[in-house]
Amino acid sequence: MLRVQGVSRRFGGLLAVNGIDLELRAGELVSIIGPNGAGKTTLFNLISGHDRPDGGRVTLEGRDVTGFSPERLAGLGLARTFQHGRVFANLSVMDNVLIGGHTHLKAARPALPGIGALAELLLALVRPRSVRAEEAALRAEVTGILGLFGDRLVPRIDHPAHSLSYANRRRVEIARALALRPRLLLLDEPTAGMNETETMEIQQIVGELKAQGHTILLIEHKLGMVMRLSDRVLVMDGGRAIAEGPPERVRHDPAVIEAYLGNSATGGETPAEMAAVA
Repeated sequence: MLRVQGVSRRFGGLLAVNGIDLELRAGELVSIIGPNGAGKTTLFNLISGHDRPDGGRVTLEGRDVTGFSPERLAGLGLARTFQHGRVFANLSVMDNVLIGGHTHLKAARPALPGIGALAELLLALVRPRSVRAEEAALRAEVTGILGLFGDRLVPRIDHPAHSLSYANRRRVEIARALALRPRLLLLDEPTAGMNETETMEIQQIVGELKAQGHTILLIEHKLGMVMRLSDRVLVMDGGRAIAEGPPERVRHDPAVIEAYLGNSATGGETPAEMAAVA
Protein backbone atom coordinates (compact mmCIF):
# COMPACT_ATOMS: atom_id res chain seq x y z
CA MET A 1 0.00 0.00 0.00
CA LEU A 2 2.72 2.47 1.02
CA ARG A 3 6.48 2.40 0.54
CA VAL A 4 8.82 5.09 1.87
CA GLN A 5 12.37 4.75 0.58
CA GLY A 6 15.29 6.73 1.98
CA VAL A 7 13.18 9.82 2.71
CA SER A 8 15.03 12.78 4.22
CA ARG A 9 14.16 16.36 5.15
CA ARG A 10 16.58 19.05 6.29
CA PHE A 11 15.72 22.37 7.92
CA GLY A 12 18.88 24.46 7.82
CA GLY A 13 21.44 22.54 9.82
CA LEU A 14 18.86 20.14 11.31
CA LEU A 15 18.27 16.81 9.60
CA ALA A 16 14.73 16.25 10.84
CA VAL A 17 14.15 13.05 8.88
CA ASN A 18 17.23 11.03 7.99
CA GLY A 19 16.87 8.30 5.35
CA ILE A 20 13.70 6.66 6.65
CA ASP A 21 12.47 3.41 5.06
CA LEU A 22 8.95 2.20 5.77
CA GLU A 23 6.50 -0.27 4.24
CA LEU A 24 2.82 -0.62 5.01
CA ARG A 25 0.73 -3.44 3.60
CA ALA A 26 -3.01 -3.31 2.98
CA GLY A 27 -4.94 -3.96 6.20
CA GLU A 28 -1.97 -3.35 8.50
CA LEU A 29 -1.73 -0.94 11.40
CA VAL A 30 1.82 0.34 11.77
CA SER A 31 2.74 2.78 14.55
CA ILE A 32 5.54 5.34 14.60
CA ILE A 33 6.80 6.19 18.06
CA GLY A 34 9.69 8.12 19.55
CA PRO A 35 10.51 10.97 21.93
CA ASN A 36 9.32 14.51 21.18
CA GLY A 37 11.30 15.99 18.31
CA ALA A 38 12.12 12.59 16.81
CA GLY A 39 10.76 13.60 13.38
CA LYS A 40 7.50 11.65 13.41
CA THR A 41 5.16 14.44 12.29
CA THR A 42 7.69 15.68 9.75
CA LEU A 43 7.63 12.19 8.23
CA PHE A 44 3.81 12.32 8.14
CA ASN A 45 4.03 15.69 6.37
CA LEU A 46 6.35 14.21 3.74
CA ILE A 47 4.04 11.25 3.15
CA SER A 48 0.83 13.32 3.03
CA GLY A 49 2.11 16.11 0.77
CA HIS A 50 2.28 18.87 3.35
CA ASP A 51 6.02 19.07 2.80
CA ARG A 52 8.46 17.86 0.14
CA PRO A 53 11.39 15.56 0.90
CA ASP A 54 14.94 16.60 0.10
CA GLY A 55 15.72 13.03 -0.84
CA GLY A 56 14.09 9.63 -1.27
CA ARG A 57 10.65 8.81 -2.59
CA VAL A 58 7.14 7.81 -1.55
CA THR A 59 5.02 5.33 -3.49
CA LEU A 60 1.32 4.64 -2.92
CA GLU A 61 0.03 1.35 -4.34
CA GLY A 62 3.04 1.25 -6.63
CA ARG A 63 2.66 4.82 -7.89
CA ASP A 64 5.37 7.38 -7.23
CA VAL A 65 3.60 10.18 -5.33
CA THR A 66 6.66 12.01 -4.03
CA GLY A 67 5.85 15.70 -3.69
CA PHE A 68 2.17 15.30 -4.62
CA SER A 69 -0.10 17.96 -3.12
CA PRO A 70 -2.38 17.00 -0.20
CA GLU A 71 -5.51 17.43 -2.36
CA ARG A 72 -4.08 15.19 -5.07
CA LEU A 73 -3.24 12.53 -2.49
CA ALA A 74 -6.73 12.86 -1.01
CA GLY A 75 -8.08 12.06 -4.46
CA LEU A 76 -6.01 8.86 -4.36
CA GLY A 77 -7.51 7.89 -1.00
CA LEU A 78 -4.97 9.20 1.53
CA ALA A 79 -6.54 10.91 4.55
CA ARG A 80 -4.85 12.25 7.65
CA THR A 81 -5.49 13.95 10.95
CA PHE A 82 -3.13 16.40 12.62
CA GLN A 83 -1.20 16.53 15.87
CA HIS A 84 -3.10 19.70 16.78
CA GLY A 85 -6.71 19.15 15.78
CA ARG A 86 -7.97 21.19 12.85
CA VAL A 87 -11.67 21.87 12.39
CA PHE A 88 -13.68 24.59 10.69
CA ALA A 89 -14.76 26.41 13.84
CA ASN A 90 -17.86 28.14 12.48
CA LEU A 91 -19.22 25.13 10.60
CA SER A 92 -21.45 22.53 12.20
CA VAL A 93 -20.23 19.05 13.08
CA MET A 94 -22.16 17.70 10.09
CA ASP A 95 -20.66 20.21 7.65
CA ASN A 96 -17.14 19.62 8.98
CA VAL A 97 -17.44 15.93 8.25
CA LEU A 98 -19.26 16.40 4.93
CA ILE A 99 -16.18 18.24 3.67
CA GLY A 100 -14.26 14.99 3.99
CA GLY A 101 -16.49 13.43 1.33
CA HIS A 102 -15.65 15.93 -1.39
CA THR A 103 -13.44 13.54 -3.36
CA HIS A 104 -16.23 11.12 -4.21
CA LEU A 105 -19.00 13.58 -5.07
CA LYS A 106 -19.86 13.16 -8.75
CA ALA A 107 -23.24 14.71 -9.46
CA ALA A 108 -22.22 18.20 -8.30
CA ARG A 109 -19.37 18.32 -10.83
CA PRO A 110 -19.72 19.33 -14.48
CA ALA A 111 -19.96 16.30 -16.76
CA LEU A 112 -17.62 17.83 -19.33
CA PRO A 113 -14.07 18.87 -18.48
CA GLY A 114 -13.14 22.50 -18.95
CA ILE A 115 -16.62 23.92 -18.35
CA GLY A 116 -15.30 25.65 -15.27
CA ALA A 117 -16.58 27.51 -12.25
CA LEU A 118 -19.73 28.90 -13.88
CA ALA A 119 -21.19 25.43 -14.45
CA GLU A 120 -20.34 24.46 -10.87
CA LEU A 121 -22.07 27.59 -9.62
CA LEU A 122 -25.18 26.82 -11.66
CA LEU A 123 -25.27 23.27 -10.29
CA ALA A 124 -24.99 24.63 -6.76
CA LEU A 125 -27.84 27.11 -7.34
CA VAL A 126 -30.22 24.86 -9.27
CA ARG A 127 -29.42 21.66 -7.34
CA PRO A 128 -30.92 19.07 -9.69
CA ARG A 129 -32.34 15.82 -8.37
CA SER A 130 -29.06 13.95 -8.84
CA VAL A 131 -27.23 16.48 -6.68
CA ARG A 132 -29.87 16.34 -3.95
CA ALA A 133 -29.85 12.54 -3.94
CA GLU A 134 -26.08 12.41 -3.70
CA GLU A 135 -26.06 14.95 -0.88
CA ALA A 136 -28.72 12.99 1.05
CA ALA A 137 -26.72 9.77 0.67
CA LEU A 138 -23.56 11.48 1.92
CA ARG A 139 -25.41 12.95 4.90
CA ALA A 140 -26.66 9.49 5.82
CA GLU A 141 -23.12 8.13 5.49
CA VAL A 142 -21.74 10.91 7.71
CA THR A 143 -24.39 10.25 10.35
CA GLY A 144 -23.26 6.63 10.39
CA ILE A 145 -19.63 7.66 10.79
CA LEU A 146 -20.52 9.96 13.68
CA GLY A 147 -22.31 7.03 15.28
CA LEU A 148 -18.94 5.30 15.69
CA PHE A 149 -18.29 7.74 18.53
CA GLY A 150 -21.39 6.77 20.49
CA ASP A 151 -23.28 9.73 21.92
CA ARG A 152 -20.27 12.06 21.74
CA LEU A 153 -21.10 13.71 18.40
CA VAL A 154 -24.54 12.68 17.09
CA PRO A 155 -26.44 14.82 19.67
CA ARG A 156 -24.20 17.74 18.64
CA ILE A 157 -24.49 17.18 14.90
CA ASP A 158 -25.79 20.72 14.25
CA HIS A 159 -23.56 22.46 16.80
CA PRO A 160 -20.73 24.71 15.55
CA ALA A 161 -17.35 23.08 16.00
CA HIS A 162 -16.08 25.95 18.17
CA SER A 163 -18.61 24.98 20.85
CA LEU A 164 -17.19 21.46 21.22
CA SER A 165 -14.78 20.19 23.83
CA TYR A 166 -11.20 19.56 22.78
CA ALA A 167 -11.76 15.80 22.70
CA ASN A 168 -14.87 16.16 20.54
CA ARG A 169 -13.01 18.37 18.07
CA ARG A 170 -10.45 15.57 17.75
CA ARG A 171 -13.29 13.11 17.13
CA VAL A 172 -14.73 15.38 14.42
CA GLU A 173 -11.36 15.44 12.70
CA ILE A 174 -11.15 11.64 12.68
CA ALA A 175 -14.73 11.43 11.38
CA ARG A 176 -13.89 13.87 8.57
CA ALA A 177 -10.92 11.73 7.55
CA LEU A 178 -13.16 8.64 7.48
CA ALA A 179 -15.69 10.46 5.26
CA LEU A 180 -13.03 10.47 2.54
CA ARG A 181 -13.36 6.64 2.50
CA PRO A 182 -9.60 6.40 2.82
CA ARG A 183 -7.51 3.62 1.37
CA LEU A 184 -4.75 4.80 3.70
CA LEU A 185 -5.47 6.59 6.99
CA LEU A 186 -2.77 8.58 8.81
CA LEU A 187 -3.59 9.39 12.44
CA ASP A 188 -1.25 11.85 14.16
CA GLU A 189 -1.61 11.47 17.93
CA PRO A 190 -5.41 10.97 17.93
CA THR A 191 -5.52 10.76 21.75
CA ALA A 192 -3.35 13.82 22.48
CA GLY A 193 -4.79 15.78 25.40
CA MET A 194 -7.37 13.12 26.23
CA ASN A 195 -7.93 11.54 29.63
CA GLU A 196 -7.83 7.80 30.26
CA THR A 197 -11.51 7.20 29.47
CA GLU A 198 -11.36 9.22 26.26
CA THR A 199 -8.16 7.45 25.24
CA MET A 200 -9.79 4.04 25.70
CA GLU A 201 -12.72 5.15 23.53
CA ILE A 202 -10.39 6.18 20.69
CA GLN A 203 -8.37 2.98 21.13
CA GLN A 204 -11.56 0.97 20.71
CA ILE A 205 -12.55 2.92 17.58
CA VAL A 206 -9.13 2.53 15.98
CA GLY A 207 -9.25 -1.17 16.81
CA GLU A 208 -12.65 -1.45 15.11
CA LEU A 209 -11.33 0.34 12.02
CA LYS A 210 -8.42 -2.09 11.88
CA ALA A 211 -10.81 -5.04 12.23
CA GLN A 212 -12.82 -3.65 9.30
CA GLY A 213 -9.70 -3.82 7.13
CA HIS A 214 -8.55 -0.20 7.19
CA THR A 215 -4.86 0.43 6.50
CA ILE A 216 -3.59 2.76 9.22
CA LEU A 217 -0.34 4.57 9.96
CA LEU A 218 -0.42 5.85 13.54
CA ILE A 219 1.69 8.27 15.55
CA GLU A 220 0.91 7.87 19.23
CA HIS A 221 2.70 8.63 22.51
CA LYS A 222 0.46 6.40 24.63
CA LEU A 223 2.48 3.24 24.32
CA GLY A 224 -0.06 0.89 25.82
CA MET A 225 -2.37 1.68 22.90
CA VAL A 226 0.50 1.23 20.44
CA MET A 227 1.47 -2.15 21.86
CA ARG A 228 -2.10 -3.46 21.83
CA LEU A 229 -3.09 -2.33 18.30
CA SER A 230 0.04 -2.40 16.16
CA ASP A 231 1.12 -5.10 13.74
CA ARG A 232 4.54 -3.45 13.58
CA VAL A 233 6.22 -0.46 15.21
CA LEU A 234 8.82 1.94 13.79
CA VAL A 235 10.81 3.81 16.43
CA MET A 236 12.42 7.14 15.53
CA ASP A 237 14.94 9.22 17.44
CA GLY A 238 16.79 12.26 16.14
CA GLY A 239 15.27 11.81 12.69
CA ARG A 240 16.58 8.25 12.34
CA ALA A 241 14.90 4.87 12.59
CA ILE A 242 16.44 3.09 15.58
CA ALA A 243 14.19 0.01 15.66
CA GLU A 244 11.43 -1.63 13.65
CA GLY A 245 9.43 -4.79 14.09
CA PRO A 246 6.59 -6.43 16.04
CA PRO A 247 5.60 -4.67 19.29
CA GLU A 248 6.87 -7.53 21.45
CA ARG A 249 10.36 -7.20 20.02
CA VAL A 250 10.49 -3.42 19.87
CA ARG A 251 9.47 -2.85 23.48
CA HIS A 252 12.47 -4.84 24.70
CA ASP A 253 14.97 -3.29 22.27
CA PRO A 254 17.85 -1.67 24.23
CA ALA A 255 18.04 1.26 21.79
CA VAL A 256 14.33 1.99 22.32
CA ILE A 257 14.62 1.84 26.10
CA GLU A 258 17.64 4.15 25.98
CA ALA A 259 15.78 6.65 23.76
CA TYR A 260 12.93 6.84 26.28
CA LEU A 261 14.91 6.83 29.52
CA GLY A 262 14.35 10.06 31.40
CA ASN A 263 12.08 11.35 28.65
CA SER A 264 9.01 12.15 30.71
CA ALA A 265 7.78 14.48 27.95
CA THR A 266 6.63 11.54 25.83
CA GLY A 267 3.14 11.84 27.30
CA GLY A 268 2.78 8.06 27.66
CA GLU A 269 4.20 5.19 29.61
CA THR A 270 7.83 4.84 30.66
CA PRO A 271 9.83 1.94 29.15
CA ALA A 272 9.17 -0.16 32.25
CA GLU A 273 5.45 0.42 31.91
CA MET A 274 5.66 -0.32 28.21
CA ALA A 275 7.36 -3.65 28.89
CA ALA A 276 4.61 -4.53 31.35
CA VAL A 277 1.83 -4.17 28.75
CA ALA A 278 0.15 -7.55 28.32
